Amino acid sequence: MKTLRPLITFAAALLAATAAWADDALLPYIEGSYEGKADSLEYCLVENFMNKPKGTFWSTPRDVANASKYIYWQQAHAIDVITYAYERYLDEGRTDEADAYKRYMERWYSNYGNNYAGSTFTNPYTDDMAWIGLAIFHMGEALGNERFVRQARTIYAIIATRKKTDSTGTYLPWNTDAGAKANACTLSPACLLATRLYEYFGTESYLADAEAYYDYLVKSGITKSDGRVEEPPLTYTQGTLGEAMRRLYHITGRTVYKTRAGQYIAYAFTNGRCTSGGLLRHEGTSMDQSIFKAVLIPYAVNFVLDDAMSIGQRRTVMKYLQNNAAALWANLDLGRYPQTYCPYYWGEAFNYTQTASMGAMVSGASLLENVCRMHRAIAAGAASVSPARAGDDAGDDAIAYDLTGRPAPAGYTGPVIMGGRKYLRRP
Repeated sequence: MKTLRPLITFAAALLAATAAWADDALLPYIEGSYEGKADSLEYCLVENFMNKPKGTFWSTPRDVANASKYIYWQQAHAIDVITYAYERYLDEGRTDEADAYKRYMERWYSNYGNNYAGSTFTNPYTDDMAWIGLAIFHMGEALGNERFVRQARTIYAIIATRKKTDSTGTYLPWNTDAGAKANACTLSPACLLATRLYEYFGTESYLADAEAYYDYLVKSGITKSDGRVEEPPLTYTQGTLGEAMRRLYHITGRTVYKTRAGQYIAYAFTNGRCTSGGLLRHEGTSMDQSIFKAVLIPYAVNFVLDDAMSIGQRRTVMKYLQNNAAALWANLDLGRYPQTYCPYYWGEAFNYTQTASMGAMVSGASLLENVCRMHRAIAAGAASVSPARAGDDAGDDAIAYDLTGRPAPAGYTGPVIMGGRKYLRRP
């Protein structure tokens, strides 16, 4: 079996070469510990919402509402949480948990992610297919299974047959209905999927498609100059298009993509249209709306971990991710474990007189798993920095600078630069 080897660009190589310094710059900003918390919430997700023999998810605990038949695009983001957890378990050597999650992923794939259209990953909705394609691509990366990646390519090939052109440019209609128009929830994931396929296969048409879809969003006025991906601004398209821009920047080197990546991701966390009380807002109770935040979160973490992006924006997004995670954890009713359910808004507790939502549960699990991933990546990069040793020539009188370049105050014991060397802790 071929080992997955995404296309390596000069920019990506540069990113890898400078990652340790970037992680040092974020290390002092880590707040909280989320590994056990992520484990706990994922257990609640699996035990209450997963149809384990199929690996797919119900809309309510044990399908109590009997309303899961048409839950399809949401399946992409539910299995994505399982994929991220699988990657962490594998990295930690937790083989039993990793093997169990691998089986769930393979069952999900074998059951076509609960597609109501039958034994296929396609259906009339172009956006559904793009979301599903992204999830399958990620599973292929995690499992080292090229069959999954090639399936994502097959899905995109069908998507591409739906392309249309008007006076603005090339777009994809939302669905196959006559007269269906373009929208952000279709073009954003399609742009990202085409970008990911270009990274892996290097086929120029994928890059051309990705850039064409973004151009259409801008020229049509769907995406606004102030950072809104669409009107009203919704977290899932903010995150998805931001991730596409981040990757396109590394492929092309075009600074406009870097600027837009920061603009779209930061907007979701800092603008009152997407927030309430300093946290991501309640976007609605439907199965569509409740899962929006699960789409944003992993892409926001990718942005934080990318040292080619603005350090100021990365720290801002990191702060808000941690604030949201702390708020969610504080409001979970752990006394009901494993029937611990997530609220729609992380600044309040779940109302147990209501029926729990898979979308809300996946959003919460995605938050804790990906904040855990963020912390682990930052700590792993910083761990490569040489610790202080006896005999170092920094000297007791050397000036210690924190990683922002300012003189470290007395009593500060975090990462510093002294005598031209970096230290995890002040000598």
